[in-house]
Amino acid sequence: MTPDQIRLVQASFQLVLPIAAQAAALFYRRLFSTDPGTRRLFAHTDLEAQGRKLMAAIGFVVGALHRPEAMLGTVRDLARRHAGYGVREEHYATVGAALLWTLEQGLGEEFTP
Repeated sequence: MTPDQIRLVQASFQLVLPIAAQAAALFYRRLFSTDPGTRRLFAHTDLEAQGRKLMAAIGFVVGALHRPEAMLGTVRDLARRHAGYGVREEHYATVGAALLWTLEQGLGEEFTP
């Protein structure tokens, strides 16, 4: 990523923070509606707490974009745990689409290419 792209992503995430709980709820509703099979991955999960974890993880990555080497170990550990939960490669496209949709809904006119 270029320094300008990093700045834009970090500025956009600052706009999400005040609506983090609502954004997380929107994300999971969208994920489950577009890929109902993912619901089983969260069968015994408190989605409110999971939403806080999601937003914290995204915040961690966004905050470290200018120094990606600082996040790699944490992100690898997170990926290993998710593989253990049953996350499969095909879930990533759905998750990405649900995240972009959520950002578009939450940011409104502030959501830009």
